[in-house]
Amino acid sequence: MPELPEVEVVRRGLVAAVSGRRIRHVSVLHPRPVRRHVGGPDDFASGLVGRTFGEPKRRGKFLWLPFADGDALIAHLGMSGQFRLDAAAQPRPPQCRIVLAFADDGPELRFADQRMFGGLWVSPGGADLPVEVAHIARDLFDPGFDLDATVADIRRRRSGIKRVLLNQEVVSGIGNIYADEALWRARLHYDTPAERLSRARVVELLDAAREVMTDALAAGGTSFDTLYVNVNGSSGYFERSLAAYGREDLPCLRCGRPIVREPFMNRSSYRCPSCQRRPRAGVRYSSHL
Repeated sequence: MPELPEVEVVRRGLVAAVSGRRIRHVSVLHPRPVRRHVGGPDDFASGLVGRTFGEPKRRGKFLWLPFADGDALIAHLGMSGQFRLDAAAQPRPPQCRIVLAFADDGPELRFADQRMFGGLWVSPGGADLPVEVAHIARDLFDPGFDLDATVADIRRRRSGIKRVLLNQEVVSGIGNIYADEALWRARLHYDTPAERLSRARVVELLDAAREVMTDALAAGGTSFDTLYVNVNGSSGYFERSLAAYGREDLPCLRCGRPIVREPFMNRSSYRCPSCQRRPRAGVRYSSHL
């Protein structure tokens, strides 16, 4: 699933692609991507006609496209959802599900989704902050992010630190890839209890997460396959800079010991067994060990 950098890359592409444009026609080519729209496919299509987009917004991994009338189009990319901006004469991308044509007769906005775990729906009154997103914590790039409150929240929790990082109600935008990368940079094992970390260690970890996602943004995100692309069809290349995630059996870039892959919450965690040692009972972590 796309994480903050990938969703932000898409959001930036959509800013130039749809802001200020009025919808002329909508084609729903498959009903599943609009399953969360209460009125169904026909209501979804007819209800968008004539509306004008504002500037797309994001919180963490959650993306929405506000309308000038105060409602919003929520976009959940799921595992394989992608927006494409193409001329009407261009062939539609594989697994194209929804097409939005505009009154200016410029490029269409197309939503493709191979696995169809994602989707689009209208959130009434959701232009500023959809109710579906309101419970999500602010992310590390949000001007309103409260570092002190987030650090205190993290240090109250008994779960392993990676589980806490993945909790979108604690801090949003961090998924499996960037959690592993941040933990590698901070030299922390994913099962280290959050409550055992000093304030300085938590701040260091959040700084590492912000830094790695900043680097990923500069590289256009992380693309392991063609399921994640920008609105122009280009892939991100941060995969080349990953230090832990996906590098099983490759040497740690710090110490040279092979990276290991271990089961974690129905997925995998990647770590260096030397730089990120397993937590020891009762030990508090205030500095690198």
